[in-house]
Amino acid sequence: MPPRDGRELWKKAKTLIPGGSQLLSKRSEMFLPDLWPSYYSRAKGAEIWDLAGRRYVDMSIMGVGACILGYADDDVNKAVHEAVDRGSMATLNCPEEVELAELLLSLHPWAGMVRYTRTGGEAMAAAVRIARAYSGLDTVAFCGYHGWHDWYLSANLAEDRNLDGHLLPGLAPKGVPRGLCETAVPFTYNQLDELEAIVEKHRVGTIVMEPLRHEVPAPGFLDGVRRIADREGAVLVFDEITTGWRECVGGSHHLLHVVPDMVVYAKAMSNGYPMAAIVGKTEVMESAQESFISSTYWTERIGPVAALATIRKLERCRVPDHLRKVGTLLATGLKQEGERHGIPLQTAGIPALTTLQFADPKGQVMQTLYTQELLKRGYLASKNFYACYAHSERMVEEFLGAAGEVLDQIKKGLSRGDLEASLEGPVAHTGFRRLN
Repeated sequence: MPPRDGRELWKKAKTLIPGGSQLLSKRSEMFLPDLWPSYYSRAKGAEIWDLAGRRYVDMSIMGVGACILGYADDDVNKAVHEAVDRGSMATLNCPEEVELAELLLSLHPWAGMVRYTRTGGEAMAAAVRIARAYSGLDTVAFCGYHGWHDWYLSANLAEDRNLDGHLLPGLAPKGVPRGLCETAVPFTYNQLDELEAIVEKHRVGTIVMEPLRHEVPAPGFLDGVRRIADREGAVLVFDEITTGWRECVGGSHHLLHVVPDMVVYAKAMSNGYPMAAIVGKTEVMESAQESFISSTYWTERIGPVAALATIRKLERCRVPDHLRKVGTLLATGLKQEGERHGIPLQTAGIPALTTLQFADPKGQVMQTLYTQELLKRGYLASKNFYACYAHSERMVEEFLGAAGEVLDQIKKGLSRGDLEASLEGPVAHTGFRRLN
């Protein structure tokens, strides 16, 4: 039996598992060092219970953005249970992967073929492999965060080893072959001139980017990226692993009116069950046959079944409209509470993926105290809010009331000049630098 105190189990985990968890974004130090509950016993809707049975409302990352419908959604679970009972793996292929391909292509009239993996990072690695196979060129220009694989982390290699890791702080490239140096080159979102400079210096065969994240595209930016890709003969890959399915059923690029050559989905497309898809133009996707891209568990049944049930519910229940409503309510409410208490609190991102920041030299202390005090009030809260279908307007309004109380406490600590004294543990760690 595991300990009934998740904090003690987390300490043990760090002696057994490098980093304590498989995912940087779930490390307790990223939220509330020494005090975060760390482990859950069960989760349903927007609620989660820790090992001691304490209940929290998750106003944070909702399974790192995977659970767009909410935890343990009844409709998705029903479909998965039936798939498990019929056999989730066999020597023959599951027909649901063909059914899912037809559904995805119906949502992407510009595309002709689909490939699957089970996680976002490996889907991006496969997409880059396919793009390189098609273009015949090694160099990738990218904008955004795209996973842990060598092709991406190679951007953090420098000719001078002492400068390794400086370009994208927080993403250490140790173990990545140095021969990959300068095969992945970053540019900043909304800075088209940076991409122009890259293609002038390098023969770029692939451009990878998140079409939307914390900023909206400046007029002409995405069209300019598309134009450069066409001019250079480069494959344009949109990473919609995080943004996909939240703005509309499919990717945000539908609303931005820019068509990529490939789009990559994971996370929300299957509501917490491992599934990822690469949707692309036929002539590009057929290049997958000219490389070896293959894995046993990419053929299991649960992923496609969960994705089919999730996407159909997203359509049936108009889930993106709900996410926009509750996300806007939260973002607007937090800004108003910040102004009311004289706290420099800023929000960014699309409503369904709201990021908050305390724009102050003591911002990280304020963020940690915010998480600490809201935890006491029964909320998992952090610098991100990922809206889900199970978040109700009433839930958001009650949270804003609690957040207002905490912001008042932060204001008093600032006024007294002893803000740090209110912390009951270390300051939370910061994440890695993004380009968007």
